[in-house]
Amino acid sequence: ATSLTLVAGAQAQSSSPAAKSSDTAYDQVSSYIGLNAGQSDFKLSNGTGLFGSDNHTDAFSIYAGTYINRNFGFEFGYIDFGKVNRGGGSTKADGVSLSLIGKLPLGSSFNLLGKLGTTYGRTEVTSAAGSGITAGNDNGFSWSYGVGAEYSFTPQFSVVLQYDEHYLPFVETGRERVRAAGLGLRFGF
Repeated sequence: ATSLTLVAGAQAQSSSPAAKSSDTAYDQVSSYIGLNAGQSDFKLSNGTGLFGSDNHTDAFSIYAGTYINRNFGFEFGYIDFGKVNRGGGSTKADGVSLSLIGKLPLGSSFNLLGKLGTTYGRTEVTSAAGSGITAGNDNGFSWSYGVGAEYSFTPQFSVVLQYDEHYLPFVETGRERVRAAGLGLRFGF
């Protein structure tokens, strides 16, 4: 009986309003991993137009981040922008990014997100003769940014809608914008 009384008293104390944090459930989670899938958009020239081309393809990213306080933190990730047919050949890109991240809570479960950082991108372009598109590989650092929204179902699981722009190196033109929009899941810990 004494044990039951002590356990009940401890449980009542931990569930009292004074013992609860004023932060939302999401704020109690400081680190996360995530996976997004969506579509990329290559904003590149189509050359002479003699060959068929497309600018959109499937893209995915995997990332991990941590908040240093309620609103700011860091994120590291890998993104595969996919491969598009262009100029009688193909263009593909991927990269590794490091970003400063920000979070603006708009309720107990909904957050607006933003990030600004750098991406080390790699690109590979193949093309047919007469396409007007220079073939070759390139890599290097450039800047990137993104915006998004997050809805938390539980303190550990949330869904994220995200839009990012990365400026990647291409042998034919220098730095060019590649966009990625996707929907994903995050697991917080």
